[in-house]
Amino acid sequence: MKKYILKNLDCANCAAKLEREIKKSSTVKSVSVDFGTLTMLIDSTDLENDLSIVNKIEPGVQLIEAVKGIFPKKQKSGECCGEDSHDHDHEHSHEHGESGGDELKKEKIKIAAAIILMIGGFITKDNMIISNILFVFSYAIVGYSVIMKAIKNLLKGNPFDEFFLMSFATLAAFFINQFSEAAGVMIFYSVGELLQEISVNNSRKSIKSLLELKPEYANLETADGLKTVNPETVELNNIIVVKPGEKIPLDGEITEGKTQLDTSALTGESVPRSYAAGDNVMAGMINTSGLIKIKVTKLFNESSVFKILEMVENASHKKAETEKFITKFARYYTPAVVILAVLVAVIPPLFFNQLFSEWLYRAIVLLVISCPCALVLSIPLGYFAGIGRAAKNGILVKGSTFFDVINDLNIIMLDKTGTITKGIFEVADMEIAGDMERDKFLEYAALGEANSNHPIAKSIVAYYNQKPDLSRITDYEEISGNGIKAKIDGKEILLGNSKLMKSHNIEFSEKQDYGTIVYMSIDGKYTGNLLIKDMIKEDSEDAVEKLHEVGIEKLVMLTGDNEVVAENVAKTVGIDSYYANLLPEGKVEKLEEEMRKAGVGKKVAFVGDGINDAPVLARADVGIAMGGLGSDAAIETADVVLIDDKISKIADLVKISKKTRRILIENIIFILLIKGIFIVLGVFGLANMWEAVFADVGTALLAVFNAMRILKGKY
Repeated sequence: MKKYILKNLDCANCAAKLEREIKKSSTVKSVSVDFGTLTMLIDSTDLENDLSIVNKIEPGVQLIEAVKGIFPKKQKSGECCGEDSHDHDHEHSHEHGESGGDELKKEKIKIAAAIILMIGGFITKDNMIISNILFVFSYAIVGYSVIMKAIKNLLKGNPFDEFFLMSFATLAAFFINQFSEAAGVMIFYSVGELLQEISVNNSRKSIKSLLELKPEYANLETADGLKTVNPETVELNNIIVVKPGEKIPLDGEITEGKTQLDTSALTGESVPRSYAAGDNVMAGMINTSGLIKIKVTKLFNESSVFKILEMVENASHKKAETEKFITKFARYYTPAVVILAVLVAVIPPLFFNQLFSEWLYRAIVLLVISCPCALVLSIPLGYFAGIGRAAKNGILVKGSTFFDVINDLNIIMLDKTGTITKGIFEVADMEIAGDMERDKFLEYAALGEANSNHPIAKSIVAYYNQKPDLSRITDYEEISGNGIKAKIDGKEILLGNSKLMKSHNIEFSEKQDYGTIVYMSIDGKYTGNLLIKDMIKEDSEDAVEKLHEVGIEKLVMLTGDNEVVAENVAKTVGIDSYYANLLPEGKVEKLEEEMRKAGVGKKVAFVGDGINDAPVLARADVGIAMGGLGSDAAIETADVVLIDDKISKIADLVKISKKTRRILIENIIFILLIKGIFIVLGVFGLANMWEAVFADVGTALLAVFNAMRILKGKY
C-alpha cells in the first residue's frame, strides 16, 4: 500500500471522480482518494501505469509520495473547483507554501480588478457598447481559467463538472444579452470559491491542530554532551534528556529524575500526572517540571506518536456508508438536473410557443445550482472533524466507517483483565494473627517472595515498597502449585495457598474471597494472610453507568477467570451479564452467540487488550483496544484505540459519533432543501442567477461552517 499527497487537487467532486476512474484498472487492488486530507492510498500490481491515470484524469495534479515517518506540517489546499496550489509535505513547505500564498494573492487581485471593471460597466450603462465591453473584460479576468478547465474536461469526456456548468451557464447569459449578470455571477462565483477555499483550509488546519504531537527534536546524550538531533535518527537504548517545557520525542523508560507530565495531547486529560524513574512514557507528552533522562525503547517509526499520526492521517480513507452514498448520489444528481435544464429550455418554446430567451435563462439558473460540491465537500470534512475530535480526547478511530457502526451500537462485550480491571495484581487487604507488628509481617512476606518472578510475588514486594535484604535469606524453595518455603533470619517461612498450610499441618482459619489469598506461617505458627486482587479500574463503574446513559442496551463481560471472580467483578461494576472460564476461542464463540441473539441490525462491539483478544476484536462489528496496556496485535486488529485505557472514553466516543451524524444529517437536509427550493424557483422563473450562485456556493460555505461545530462545544 502506497500513500501519495495530491498537490493541486482542488475539487471534492474531482477527488471522487479520480478514485472512481482508478478503481476501473484491473491492476488496482484497492484505492482511496480523500479530499479531506488530499491524500491517496493505493495498492496496485502496476503502480506506474495506475498512477498515470491521475495525469490523464486530472492533468494539473502532482503526486508526492508520502515518506514513512514524515507527515504534513502545514498544507495549503485548493478550493472546490478553484486553481490554487497546495502545500503538504513539510519537505516542500517552503518551496510551495510561498508560491501558494502568491497564487492566493493573485486570485484576490484578479477578483478586485474584475469588480472594478464591473462597476465601470454599471457606471457607463448609458453607452451600451462600452458598458458591455467592460462587462466582458470583467468576466474574462475571473472566468478564463474556469472556461479553460471546462474545455479540458469536456475533451476528456467529463461534461458534468462545475467548470463546465458555470462556463456554459454564464456564456449562455451573454447569448441572451445578460452581460452584467454573466459577469456578476462569475465574479460572485469566484468570490464564493475563494471564501470556500479559505474556510476549507482553516477547517483542515483546525482539525490537524488537534494533533500537534510530532516532536521537532531530541536531546541525545553523547560522550561529548547533549546533542540536538532529529527524533527519527535516535536508536534503541539511547539516552535522551527532556527539559522542563519540552515535548518527549520518543517512547521510553525514565532512568533518572521525576516530574509532572502533561498528557492532554495524547489522552485528552487536562490534569498532569506524576512520573519517576522506572515509569514508561510516550512521545507527545510534555514535561512540565523536572529534568528527566529517558532510555529509548521504541524507534520513532514504532512510537506511539507515529502510530497515532498515521492512524488519524489514514482514517478518513475508510469511508462511511453515508459518504459513499453521497458520492454515488452526486453522480446521478448533476446529470439529472442538467437534463431537467435542457427540457426547461426546449419544451416550452417548442410546444407551448413560449419565449426562448426567457426559458433559456431559467435553464441557466438550474445549471448553476446543479453542482453537488456542497455535499461531496462537507460530508467527508464532517467525518474528518469527528475523527479529529475523538483523537483530541485520546480516542483513535481508524475510519469514518466505524462512526456509523458506533452510532448503532446495542451491545458492548468487554474483556475483564486489563480492560475492566487494571491487569496488575495488588495487595488489597492484609490480616495479621497474634501480636506480630504490621511492618514486621510485611517485611517477612516481602523477603519470602523476593526471589520469585510470579506476578503475585511481585505485588507483595511492591507493596512493601522497600528493597528486601536478600542476604537474610539462607534457603529458598518454590513448591509448584502451592507457594514458597524459605529460611529468613534462621526462621522457616511458609508463603502460599491453603494447600501449603495443610500439607505442613499449620493450624489456620481459611478465608473465602474472590481474590488470591496468600497465607504465611513462621516456624510452624500461622501469622496471617494477604489478599491479592487484580484491582478494578477507577473509572470502570462510572464507565458502565455512562454507557447505559448513551443508549447501550447490554454490557457483557468475558473472562478466563473462574465464576467467583467473574461474578464479583460484574456485580461491583454493574455489568449486565458475564461469561467465565473462557479460552480465547471461547470468547469468539460467546461474541457470535450474542450477535445471533441480538438479531439483524443490532451492532456488537468488543473491548479488549491482550494478544489473545485479537481474534474477537476482528470478529466484532467494531473492535476497541486499549492503547496503553494493549498488545500491538490487539491495537493493530482493533478499529478503535483508547490511548489511556479508560473505558469511560467509549461513552465519549458514542457521543462524538452521534454529534457527527446529527450535524451531517443537518447538512444533507439543508443542502438538498435549499437546492430543491431553488430548482423549483428556477423552473417557475422566480430565481435569478445571483440567487442560484448562492444556492451553490453559499450552501457549501454554510455546510463547512456547520461541520466544524463537531470540533467545538459539548458532544
